[in-house]
Amino acid sequence: MKKGLALLSVMALTAGMLTGCGNDTKGESSAAGESSAAAESTAVSTPVEEKTTFTVGFDPEFPPYGYRDESGEYVGFDLDLAAEVCARNGWELVKQPIDWDSKDMELSSGAIDCIWNGFTMNGREEEYTWTEPYVDNSQVFAVAAGSGIEKKSDLADKVVAVQKDSSALAALNDEEVPENIALKDSFKELIEYADYNTAFMDLEMGAVDAVAIDIGVAKYQIESREEGAFLMLEGDEVLATEQYGVGFLLGNEDLRDKVQATINEMVADGTFTKIAEAWGLQDSVCLGKE
Repeated sequence: MKKGLALLSVMALTAGMLTGCGNDTKGESSAAGESSAAAESTAVSTPVEEKTTFTVGFDPEFPPYGYRDESGEYVGFDLDLAAEVCARNGWELVKQPIDWDSKDMELSSGAIDCIWNGFTMNGREEEYTWTEPYVDNSQVFAVAAGSGIEKKSDLADKVVAVQKDSSALAALNDEEVPENIALKDSFKELIEYADYNTAFMDLEMGAVDAVAIDIGVAKYQIESREEGAFLMLEGDEVLATEQYGVGFLLGNEDLRDKVQATINEMVADGTFTKIAEAWGLQDSVCLGKE
């Protein structure tokens, strides 16, 4: 995945159609062009035809979808997709890092136009206005190699880390999936972290035994550390599966439709796939595949 970092300042190409599938506080501008959002908003939104900027809210510690790189720049797969959308519409991209716990307030107040950051649709379908899903994601457990943890049942009496308000936490608390509740109850402790970088550092130091985490983020974290030091529980040991979409304020269909139409163009002309490949996510995306 690291080679993806060096490649990025990605592309502006041209048009077509969809092949479907079914915490700083300061914004950064780029000229390259999770629970419930409020059902009603008093924020006044600019009509789509009059827009000059497009403000994307994202967790700045969620690589490879959105994060601050070694040079201090906000980068990531989702931010590159957003930059391409802006380039094609003549908008200025404003990258707005947010506290993930405050994402709904940021959206309903009009401080951001959308949440675009590995944002899970499942279970929130009626709470936001969504684009079509563009990534098939799984929630997995990352563990240290040689820990003896090879399956979910091995997590009994272990200390497990998870990000606050994350899809992994939601899966562990999902009362409609009794086996997940039983799994959580078997842990010695479940610790909620503000971000996955800190959780993974504690895994590295042995302060926790496992991290419940999005598979794309797990791959990035594992590949950026000593080779062979960590692994994921996959296959039948996956915690949950889900899809990512771009979330807009409920009812903001005009802006959603404009962004979706542009993504469709990017899929049709191959730009979407090229951006995914640059970040090593070509196996996770569910658009642009035969």
